[in-house]
Amino acid sequence: MKVARRVSCMALLSALAIGTAWNRTLIGTDYRLTIALIAAVGSFCAFATAQTGGTGVVLTPAEMQWTTQGGLAAPGMEQLNLVGDPAKPGPYTLRLKFPKGFRIAPHTHPDSREVTIVSGTFATGYGETFDAAKLKILPAGSFYTEPANVPHYIEIKEDVILQVSGMGPSGRRFVGSPDGPK
Repeated sequence: MKVARRVSCMALLSALAIGTAWNRTLIGTDYRLTIALIAAVGSFCAFATAQTGGTGVVLTPAEMQWTTQGGLAAPGMEQLNLVGDPAKPGPYTLRLKFPKGFRIAPHTHPDSREVTIVSGTFATGYGETFDAAKLKILPAGSFYTEPANVPHYIEIKEDVILQVSGMGPSGRRFVGSPDGPK
């Protein structure tokens, strides 16, 4: 995977460089923005390659250490950071464990996320007020997204484990809460 990521990054950088040279020949424009883009892509590729360095992350369920304290764990739930830290800049993947009957009022996150229901039955809806009629029931194996700053709410139909991936820093702000992220 490390080699594949390095190759795809090199291919992207090469394509940008060739495109820049070709366009400069045809048009003769100032390419400061393109050069900045090439530098940004190069930095991202270096970061992505660095993330795969070392021995990697290999965990069995028995080795996973859940905590009741985490940036996204509300009282009554548990959080497990698998990769990265949602409180810091950069990619993260974590798992959240909710007990049956748990509800979270409408809230937003500053980052876009991808969520997979690993086990249990989860229900979510979008909007600034909790509306049980608009909940979408998602059984284990389901997937959904939480776009950045879009209000949504949840209700747990049976014990649930979610896997959430995003780009930190993350947080939670309840709709109508003036005191910032929670």
